[in-house]
This record gives sequence, C-alpha cells and structure tokens, in this order.
Amino acid sequence: MITLRKSTERGNANIGWLNSFHTFSFANYYDPKHMGFRQLRVINEDKIQPGRGFGAHSHRDMEIISYVIAGALEHKDSMGNSSIIRPGEVQIMSAGTGVTHSEYNPSNTELVHLLQIWIMPDRAKVEPRYAQKFYPDEKRQGKLRLVVSADGRDDSLMIHQDANIYASLLAAGEQIEYQLSPNRHAWLQVVKGELSLNDVTVAAGDGVAVSDTEKLSLQANKDAELLLFDLA
Repeated sequence: MITLRKSTERGNANIGWLNSFHTFSFANYYDPKHMGFRQLRVINEDKIQPGRGFGAHSHRDMEIISYVIAGALEHKDSMGNSSIIRPGEVQIMSAGTGVTHSEYNPSNTELVHLLQIWIMPDRAKVEPRYAQKFYPDEKRQGKLRLVVSADGRDDSLMIHQDANIYASLLAAGEQIEYQLSPNRHAWLQVVKGELSLNDVTVAAGDGVAVSDTEKLSLQANKDAELLLFDLA
C-alpha cells in the first residue's frame, strides 16, 4: 500500500523569520490522521531568515536529525558542541535524559532551508550524544547512501532506533530500486525535483508512506533529491 502525503496538505506556520511546513502534527498544527508514521514523528521543512533562528530550548527522549538543503545552520548545545551544518551534511542529536540547544542562521544575506526530523527512540533516558558527517554528492548520486542507522554501519550516523535513512541524488531519467524486508515499512520524502515511486508521481515536499509493498522502484522525472526511511 502506497499513501501519498501531498506537500500542499501539510500544516504551515509562517511567523516572518520562520516559514515551516509540518508533514505531521506539530506545535499548533494538529491533525489526528497525521500524527507520524511508525517511529517517525516529525518532518518539518523550515526556511529561516538571515540572522534569525531558534533560541536555546530543551528536548529529551528523542532522536533529532537535521538535513540542510541550502544555506548554513549554526548549532550550539549544552554538551559543548558548536558547529555549522551545510548541504551534504547530516547531524544527529540523541536528546536522551535532556539537552538544550540553539539553531541559528549565521548568514546576513541567505536563507537556510532544512529538514528537521524527529524519530522516537527505542529506549528512554539514554546519555545525550551528538554527531555530524558529510556525505558528498558523488556518494549519493544515482544510489541510496545510508546516512543513519541503529548500528552506525557503513559510516552512517547511529540513532537509538531500528531505522535506516538513505539519501540520494537522481538525475532526470535515473532509476534505482530498493527491496524492503518482510514486515518493514518505508517513508519517502522528496527534497527537490520530481520522481515516480512505483508509478506514483511524487514532487518536492511530498511524502509517501509504504506498507505491504516490498519492491520500491524510484525513477527521477526531473533531477531529484530524496530521503528514504526504512522503518520497523
């Protein structure tokens, strides 16, 4: 079963310095039909104005992943980490017993455009941790590059959940296939461009929930960027 979640149907919060689209219920946006998918709880597509950002705020018991699409995001946290995240980089933060952090657009002229992703952990009260890695275009072009996993294999970032996240860039006409194991589920999030998933057309901002379908065929109708979640 393939269920399309159109970008135009997402929740939206536009407060001037931040324009955020919510795939699932978040903050003041509530839709009981869209509370998450499997362990995937949040996918927010955020655009942050130059020189603005989220001040210090706290999280606990959540696996938080940032994926920058354009621009740069400055991160600081109570664990002592301070970094800049740019396109091609993936950041994870296991909030565990509690962590405070801030996220800021350090540019005076450019927007930062990113996805904020939350995955519910498989255990509570773990020690907070932070990691960040760069995955160059050539490692993602025409293939599914594992960037997040439960065991950190293949130079991926580790999270506390049975979930795999793959990143890919597809040129127009390129096709890749992915085989889901029995009783696994998938979520496809299109970051840029347009592609077909088993003949379902999916465009930038769209998401697709996949259950009871093991063979996934992805073909780019236009140059595309995507994230594929393999979930228990």
